[in-house]
Amino acid sequence: MLCLLLTLVLALAGAMEIRVPEEPVVALFGRDATLHCSFSPEANFSLEDLSLIWQLTDTKRLVHSFSGGRDQLADQGGGYANRTALFYDQLSRGNVSLLLRRVEISDEGSFTCFVRVRDYSSAAVTLQVAAPYSKPNLNLEPNKDLKPGDPAVVTCHASHGYPEASVLWQDGQGANITDNVTTSQVANEEGLFDVQSVLRVLVEPSSTYSCLVRNPVLQQETHASVTITGQHLAFPAVALWVTVGLAVCVVVLLVVLAYICQKKIRQSCEEEEENAGTEEQDEEGEEPKTALQPLKSTEDKADNEQEID
Repeated sequence: MLCLLLTLVLALAGAMEIRVPEEPVVALFGRDATLHCSFSPEANFSLEDLSLIWQLTDTKRLVHSFSGGRDQLADQGGGYANRTALFYDQLSRGNVSLLLRRVEISDEGSFTCFVRVRDYSSAAVTLQVAAPYSKPNLNLEPNKDLKPGDPAVVTCHASHGYPEASVLWQDGQGANITDNVTTSQVANEEGLFDVQSVLRVLVEPSSTYSCLVRNPVLQQETHASVTITGQHLAFPAVALWVTVGLAVCVVVLLVVLAYICQKKIRQSCEEEEENAGTEEQDEEGEEPKTALQPLKSTEDKADNEQEID
């Protein structure tokens, strides 16, 4: 019994110390990630003496293997082919970290680093995958002819995020709105989530509603807002062009009417001037005739006097 305890104590005393992060390693989807693992080699350490294995902690699936001074990837899991590598120039210094390329959602989990030189030791590293959500897109239905008291539905949509997001609705004063909210999150073929949250409200004049989508791992928060005025919230493009067309027609009509009125006024003025000129000519032609009449009567009187004589 004493010999067994002594052997155990000596084994523990000579055990290799493996250093790994205590906190999970956060990796962005589609980017490269480094799973840190290291030890302190002895002065006469040789890579020929190093045996290194990276494997999934739960399934024991082989991720990467190194021994005899080179990679041993014959039994590597198919999902990791051409996606793993070591920092070969740093192996002699005890850096046995794993480089995982193009991180996928399925990579999330615990990885165990097994190291053996003369002694054997292992430690586990947790990988947390994350992807930022897109800026939310808000949609209001109906989006026109809204009056105070009318029911309306505001839909908030954000996509391509991981893990599942927390969605928060706030009013214009920043107060949380929890009633009449329905949120669904669906993963696509890559494992990324599309979030859709629906808020049902009764329209109030100048009401603002904000949708906040938060990624709990990245501490990322994106938001969008919509303001309901209780009047026409949107001016459809067709109506806009119709209004512009009508306005142009009215302007053209007014210009034409102004031109016609001006032309009529001008013609009236010209006719009045012509009539005035004609009247003046008539008056001038009548004056000599009246002036000669007395002379004629005088001559007639003289002739009569001669006849009498």
